[in-house]
Amino acid sequence: MHFEFFSLETIQEWTQQYGYWVVFFGIMLENAGIPIPGETITLVGGFLSGNGELRYSLVLLCAVSGAILGDSAGYWLGRWGGVEALAKIGKFFRLPSNEIELARKKFLGSADRAVFFGRFVAILRVFAGPMAGLSGMSYPRFLFFNSTGALVWGTVTTGFAYYAGRLLPIETLVSGALKTSVVFLSVVMLWFAAPLVFQWFKQKFASQKQITVVENLPESEFATSAKDD
Repeated sequence: MHFEFFSLETIQEWTQQYGYWVVFFGIMLENAGIPIPGETITLVGGFLSGNGELRYSLVLLCAVSGAILGDSAGYWLGRWGGVEALAKIGKFFRLPSNEIELARKKFLGSADRAVFFGRFVAILRVFAGPMAGLSGMSYPRFLFFNSTGALVWGTVTTGFAYYAGRLLPIETLVSGALKTSVVFLSVVMLWFAAPLVFQWFKQKFASQKQITVVENLPESEFATSAKDD
């Protein structure tokens, strides 16, 4: 949940006034667990670079470096703070502790994908770092996928805002980006859910096959099998 005073007009005004610092600290604080609309701030930075108020290369540098540092802070928070620290972050989003624990367990089997693709989804972007630290993922491994994801995300986000901002007003630009983020969230959820669904069907098929075999056993064999048990 973002603070209400972070309106699009306010973000644009701050970015015009303070420039690259707003982009850097905005995305860094969001990735560290503070509920700030970092992606919207980055889009505004890219938009302003498209109309010549800021330099694109510096906006990209601030977005990527802020994302890496913010997620790294989240990683060490999870590594040192454990479940209690993660639960405090969850309170910002009104997520109960049992849901956070369930997410942590699911995270263990897909840490690399979660760190990389979580960069593109607001909620996952906040929790990927702490979850990685909490799950025991090594920092060099985390840093690789975190940096790679930040570079791809930063390039796509600022590049989109840079070029699309020349044709669209900022309101339409941000609205379109948010809709795209929802679609990407659906794709990521499908990515993570597919193995679980496959495993469920596999177990169900195996159980059904076992029941069928037992039902087809002759009564004498079934009685012998039951007697042995």
